Formats: sequence, structure tokens, C-alpha cells
Amino acid sequence: MLLANLPALQVVIPLVSAPLCLLLRNPRHAWAWATLVSTMVLAVAVMLAQRVYAEGTISYAIGAWATPWGIEYRIDMAGALMILLIAAIGAVIMPYARRSIRHEIARKHITLFYTSYLLCLTGLLGIVVTGDAFNLFVFLEISSLSSYVLISLGSTRRALTAAFQYLVMGTIGATFILIGVGLLYMMTGTLNMTDLAQRLPEVTDTRTIRVAFAFVTVGVSIKLALFPLHIWLPNAYTFAPSVVSAFMAATATKAGVYVLLRLFFTVFGSEFSFTAMHVGEILMLLAFAAILVASLVAVFENNVKRMLAYSSVAQIGYTILGISLASTAGVTAGIIYLVNHALIKGALFLALGCVFLRLGSVTLKDMHGLARHMPWTMAAFVAGGLSLIGMPLTAGFISKWYLVSAVLAAGYWPLAVLVLVSSLLALIYIWRVVEAAYFNVPGAAMHKVKEAPASMLIPVWLLIGVNLYVGIDASLIFSMAQQAADTLIGQALQ
Repeated sequence: MLLANLPALQVVIPLVSAPLCLLLRNPRHAWAWATLVSTMVLAVAVMLAQRVYAEGTISYAIGAWATPWGIEYRIDMAGALMILLIAAIGAVIMPYARRSIRHEIARKHITLFYTSYLLCLTGLLGIVVTGDAFNLFVFLEISSLSSYVLISLGSTRRALTAAFQYLVMGTIGATFILIGVGLLYMMTGTLNMTDLAQRLPEVTDTRTIRVAFAFVTVGVSIKLALFPLHIWLPNAYTFAPSVVSAFMAATATKAGVYVLLRLFFTVFGSEFSFTAMHVGEILMLLAFAAILVASLVAVFENNVKRMLAYSSVAQIGYTILGISLASTAGVTAGIIYLVNHALIKGALFLALGCVFLRLGSVTLKDMHGLARHMPWTMAAFVAGGLSLIGMPLTAGFISKWYLVSAVLAAGYWPLAVLVLVSSLLALIYIWRVVEAAYFNVPGAAMHKVKEAPASMLIPVWLLIGVNLYVGIDASLIFSMAQQAADTLIGQALQ
């Protein structure tokens, strides 16, 4: 009975657990509860991924109402990979969060943080498992509203400004998505994504469907921070608490990319999306701009969190570049890049959280000589930076290898050159951090700085270890990503 209800439990467990964090009041008890819930969510995600890998797509009818009249939870390999990624990141950051949050957030707000975190986790998991277009909008808003709260809890007043800017942009994106979903319902009379995919071919030549496609595409692009709709992201990542920056960088934008994949291939179909609407060419152009412009901006940033934020905009460009090819190889490369970048950027932001704990700053001028006092933290940052650049034997190399292979197979060799050039730009901005920490003379106050506690270092190195493992043996992640791409492309061809 329990195994049959795993798709519902994936969402229900964190949803009903979130209010309890406020009732517990004691920050230590709230942390312990959130950590336990995150571990349970990961266990459910692992069991679901194993079932999907072995048996294929899972369909779960909420309340035993048959689809398409009732709400369906539907998990294929793409969804299983995403819930596994989101749940794993959530479980890894929770042991880290206790010390970091105690340092960065006022005690009276700590239980609010854990409540908002569990609600955000609920929303992100719901986005992935739901098979209903309106439910997708609801879960997007659950994750977004809780994200606004999480960002606003940052240690400076600028966190409030960043949260408000994200709220404004997020509200515009949500409105666009809701209008698009409403137009789809008006033309088809259904909200179930599988049912939508079957009914849409009859009305795809209408102006209403084309407008609906445009609305949901722009709305989701705001949510995932696709260039030039990314203006909310740099401030949000920079001024949010360190744990929030790591969690959002590793999960929130990735869930947005997943929604885009689901809409283009499952709902509208690749024929309509990439042939009739020419979205591939548009995405390719925006990806090109994101990779080049954001990488150049990152080179000149002195706040390392902001540097990594602009790097994330560029990395989203890489993922979108793979998707824009609309081929099995391209979508596989995009999914691999999505997963590996989550691991890389999660580790880098957590390493910066260790720096902020001991130094109270993450600017380059304050990090001079830091490696002598925090060798393990800076070694983790260097390892993550090498993966971000795409050095061999790292997850980043695997991501760029598959992406370049897919681009060359499609005949776009200038884009392959762009990937190599942007890797050199990544080398420049990562080297600026290495130079400051390893080769510059430390300031007078640096002698007071000591290494981060083990409770924070272990999660950082766990993500770094997975990065290195994937760089050596990527067979499992490639197999899952290829199966996910085959499923998406196959749905589009039906």
C-alpha cells in the first residue's frame, strides 16, 4: 500500500511537515525535523527512481479519480531524475544549514526559514511529479512564494530589495503562465498534460494556441532566468543566506528548465514547438547571448557570490543550447548539463557559505591569503571551479563533452567554439578567486580566521566527491539522461 502511494507521499510529506517547524519554535528542534523530513523525501525519491528505471512511467490518480477528469501525478525518467536531484540536494544541505543559518539569520526567524524551505521543497517536487497544467502553476507559485521569503531572510537590507525584485519578476512570469494555461483550457477543455497533447493537434493552427505557447514560454523563461529575463537572479543569489543561494542555484532554475522540456516535448510536441513556432532558433540565439554576456560580466565581478550568480546565467544558457537542438543527443546533453551543474554550483555556493561564516565577507579583497587558514574550504572551491571550467575527470568536462558532441552532430561548429571560449572565460574568473586566496598576502585580521566546522565541510566535499565520481564514471547519469531524452522525444513523436 505504501509503495503504491509513493508519488503522493513525495509531495505530501514535506507539505504537511512544514507547519510543524513553526510550532516547534526551538531552532534546534526545527532543524532536526527538517533534516529528518528531507531524508525521508530522498528515500521516497530513490524508490521512485528505481521503479521508473525498472518498470517505466508511473501514473498515479489522486483520489482514485480517473484521468483526465481527476488530477494525475505522472513520473517518467525525466521526472524521476529531477526529483532525485532536488531531494538529494535538499538532504545534503540540511546538515550544513544548522551552523550557517544560526550565523546568518536572526534566531526569531530560524523556524520560519525551515518552514519556508520545506514549502519550497514541496513546490519543486510538485512541479516535477504533476501531470496537470494548472497544478503545475500552483506548485510553481508555492516554490516561488517560499523562495521570496527565503531570500528576504538574508543578513543585509539588500536581501529585501532582492526578494522584492524577484517577487515582481516572478509575478509577471506567473501571470504569463496562467494566461497561457487558461487559453489552452479554453481551446481543449482539459488540463491534463497527456490529454492536452492528444487534443492540441486539432487546434494548433489557431492563433489562440500560438499565443498560449508564447505566454507559457515567456513565463517559464522568467522563472528559469533565461537571458535576458534573468535580472532577478544575480541579486537573489548574492544577498540570500548562503544555504538558500546553494539550494536555489542547484534546484529552482533546474525545475524551470524541466517545465520548459515538458511543455515543448510532452504538451505541444516538438513538431509544433520547433518547426511551426521556430522556438529552437530563438532559444539558440538567447543561449548564445547568455553564455557570452554572462561569462564576460562574471569576469569583472569582485563579489564572488555575484560572480557565481552570473556564471549560473551562463550555465543555464548551456542547458538551453542543448535543448534548442531538439535532437535526442541535444536533449540528453542538456539534461546531463542540468544535473551536473546543480552538483557543481551547489558545492561552490556551500563553500562560499563556509567562507562567509568565518570571514563575514565573500569579496575578493577580503579573501587575500584565505587558503592558508581555510585549506579544506578553498580546496573544495578549486575542485568545484575546475569542474565549472570543464577540466577532464570532472562532471563539468562530461557535460561539455556531450554538449559539444551534440552541437557538432547538428552541424553548428561555431557554437562548439563558443563553448570552448566561454570555458576560457570561466578559467579567468575562477583564477581570480584562486589568486586572491592562494597567492596574495593576507590582511592583518586574517590570523583570526580558522577552518569551517566539519558539519559544513562534509556536505561540501560530498558534492565535490560526486562531481569527481561522475567525471570518472558517467555511465549511470548518461543512461538515465538518455532514457529521459528518448521518453521526451518519443512523446513528441506520438
